[in-house]
Amino acid sequence: MNQLPERDLPPGRHRLLKEHLMTEIRQEPSDVPVRRRFVRTMLIAGAVAAVTAVAVTLAVPSGDRPAPPATNKAAALLEDIALAAEHGEVPKDIRDDQYVYIKSKVGWSVYEEGKPPRLEPIHQREVWLSVDGTRKGLLRDADAGWDDQPLDAPSPDDRSRTNYRNLQTLPTDPDRMYDWLNSVSEGSSSKDEANFVLVGDLARESLMPPAQAAALYRAAARISGVFVIDDAVDAAGRHGVAVARVDDGERTELIFDKETKEFLGEREVAVEDQPGGYKKGDITGRVAVLERTVVDKAGQRP
Repeated sequence: MNQLPERDLPPGRHRLLKEHLMTEIRQEPSDVPVRRRFVRTMLIAGAVAAVTAVAVTLAVPSGDRPAPPATNKAAALLEDIALAAEHGEVPKDIRDDQYVYIKSKVGWSVYEEGKPPRLEPIHQREVWLSVDGTRKGLLRDADAGWDDQPLDAPSPDDRSRTNYRNLQTLPTDPDRMYDWLNSVSEGSSSKDEANFVLVGDLARESLMPPAQAAALYRAAARISGVFVIDDAVDAAGRHGVAVARVDDGERTELIFDKETKEFLGEREVAVEDQPGGYKKGDITGRVAVLERTVVDKAGQRP
């Protein structure tokens, strides 16, 4: 295997999530190592097995005290976000042979063996995902070394696959959606963290049907430890309001437009000094979703 950057899962902070590993394995070419949300690690031959071993090891609960329930302010904000999502629009008459197109700006932490982590410059990322999940997708992220890279289709047996047709089958009742989150999220030091990570994954790089999106955000209000950041900035410099959660010395922020409550992007910030080199207050990753629609072919732009 060539030396390649790890793809969409953080942590370079050394808490790889199995949920993210599986998400990235589903969406990336088979020879592309995976990453959690924001970290790209330089890997050598045989490292995929090592990453998997690390993920399993770090899935052991940390023993920290349970997080408090989501704040009332966070629950109210998530209800507003759910109401906006419920009235959101998706393209009409979406066909199985089409692709969900998502354009974003991203900047991840890069981890190389023997070197301190560094935050890469913000750059453009485009992805095309099969509507029914039966066709290979496509990734364009030239700055990260991926130029027209095919993305493997998800396994039909994978209950957490995020193609549009599967998302249409998810519950529209918040209680049942919360049960679904609990049943498919994996790999973290806590179920609450794994659930919050999965909510972010779905918000960031999928097309959620309106009824399911509303149920997702209402279910997110049941995740312990969620609070509000009144002013958060995405990778495009847009200011919004965020629902956030802290785990392992890092705060994950899901950022929404203050007026429309549309999802803008995601940011991660160190809330304490990190063993790898980041200091308290450092940004460790950021994303801004710029466009999300449906096109006829992989590689086609709107």
